[in-house]
Amino acid sequence: MTEQRTHPAVERVRSALAASGVPAEVVWFDDSAKTAAEAAAAIGCDVGAIANSLVFTLDGEPVLVMTSGSHRVDTAFLGALIGGRLKRADADVVKAATGQVIGGVAPVGHPSPIRTWVDTTLAEYPEIWAAAGHAHTVFPTTFDELVRVTRGTPTPVVAD
Repeated sequence: MTEQRTHPAVERVRSALAASGVPAEVVWFDDSAKTAAEAAAAIGCDVGAIANSLVFTLDGEPVLVMTSGSHRVDTAFLGALIGGRLKRADADVVKAATGQVIGGVAPVGHPSPIRTWVDTTLAEYPEIWAAAGHAHTVFPTTFDELVRVTRGTPTPVVAD
């Protein structure tokens, strides 16, 4: 892990975190951490402590689902729970909605607010890690802090 590189998307994430009162502790990796498994291996944490930022469309509107790296979003379950049809967004929608590319999407630092749901499984971990706007970056946070900075709604993303 290395520190203090720069990239425009990462700087927007740092600024958004700072504006929310969160120290911008962005960590850069020499190698990609675009999957939960890669990030967990690089950090040395459980894959479930990785907060994946996944963009979907809910009845055509881009939305963000922060999910634990330990499982996949059940789109039928979550769509029914939040009241619409949930589909995985394509790369163009992700980029337009977040200003970031798949593999490095952060929970913050987007051009405009995105409705967000946060996987309650993440609450099981005292420290969680999220991408920071680039596939080689992460930052540490907590479940409560993630919910606060995203203005997200805590919810299960898979059926029990």
